Amino acid sequence: MKRSAMELAAIATAAVPGLTPVRFAALSDDAEDFDSALIVDSQKHRWRVRSPRHDEASMRLEAELSALRAFSAKVRAALPFALPSVAGTVRQGPLRTFVYKDLPGRVPTLDELVEEGSKLAVALGQCMAAIHQIPDDSVEVAGLPTYTADEVRQRKLNELDTAAATGRVPSRLLRRWEHAMEDVSLWRFNATVVHGDFDEEQLQVSHSIITAVKGWTDLHVGDPADDFAWLSAIDDQSFSERVFAAYVEARGNSADPHIMRRAALAAEFALAQWLVKSLDSKDTERIADADEMLQELDTNIAEYGGEPLSVVEAPRPLAAPASASVEKPEVAPKPSAPAINSSKVTQLPVEDEVETDAPPEDSTPKPPAVSAVPVEAGVQSPAAQHTDDAAAADSTSPEDAAKADSGNNPAPDAKPSESVPVEGTDSKEETTS
Repeated sequence: MKRSAMELAAIATAAVPGLTPVRFAALSDDAEDFDSALIVDSQKHRWRVRSPRHDEASMRLEAELSALRAFSAKVRAALPFALPSVAGTVRQGPLRTFVYKDLPGRVPTLDELVEEGSKLAVALGQCMAAIHQIPDDSVEVAGLPTYTADEVRQRKLNELDTAAATGRVPSRLLRRWEHAMEDVSLWRFNATVVHGDFDEEQLQVSHSIITAVKGWTDLHVGDPADDFAWLSAIDDQSFSERVFAAYVEARGNSADPHIMRRAALAAEFALAQWLVKSLDSKDTERIADADEMLQELDTNIAEYGGEPLSVVEAPRPLAAPASASVEKPEVAPKPSAPAINSSKVTQLPVEDEVETDAPPEDSTPKPPAVSAVPVEAGVQSPAAQHTDDAAAADSTSPEDAAKADSGNNPAPDAKPSESVPVEGTDSKEETTS
């Protein structure tokens, strides 16, 4: 149920005794999960109210409370920004509304961040490096999720299967994401403490300095690239590069080189995750929006290629090689005309006029050497045609003639050649020379 800023101000008075609101206004927040408002009391103190819309959002607020309580004084002192503090809570049924003391600074837009220039870009890189250097045990003590690099990758693959099962994600995107998720070299990183919901709306900025970071509802140990995904929405690529350069300088050897690739993957894949969430809620308007954004992303990648995701380049169709190096595929010979390897067949001399019915000669002279002439498939060798006239026709039975034609009874003046395998078949043919 959506709550107005006035309703939230009234709830805040129950959460913080003595609070007297004199002004209030709605705040930008995750509209699917929370209603938020800013309150100014009679002493001009500022308060922020955050009320969950459903059970899952309420659990996220409970997780944030546990995380903030787990941060020791030493951890807080090492951070270059302020953390929110919970002033009070009030339960309404199964949901609990939280009231926080407001933090210094203002919430910037993406355009305002870029306009601030290099100084703020460096501050952003140092801010994220400080979060990722928080000791893991601060999260583990609070009972918050902890994932290894391999577990992060496997969770992504499981979510990809779920998105593919909807049948609404373009196949080009599925192949692109699957290739990146199966590229093991992309997922070699050291898991760190991750904010989990880091973007411009969680920042408080003043004079190009980040004064506070809020919204710790998704704190966990996992992939540090998740905190960089929001930078994909910035058109100025040089700004994102300056942020990452400052981050690497602050973290040194602890920063893996593929963070920005996984961040680009996370930004794209978030659309599929949102589609699945919209389908679960059966919200037709959100489903239509998710479909439209996925189709737009698919079109952009088809036209421009998109940000590189994988370390190992995705396979592409092979270009046709030059004609000189093209190897023709083997073609199975027809049964009626088997292919013959003519490189080892020697053509016998042919008379101008050959008497086809002449009988075989008794003498066996050695044929003169001649150059090899290819014998066309299916054409009988002249040696088989060198027979006598009518005498052979009268004395030779049809069975013997068939044997002579098949090469089983070669002419006396011819010597058998070596067995030549016929390409494309499993048998061997005997050729005469």
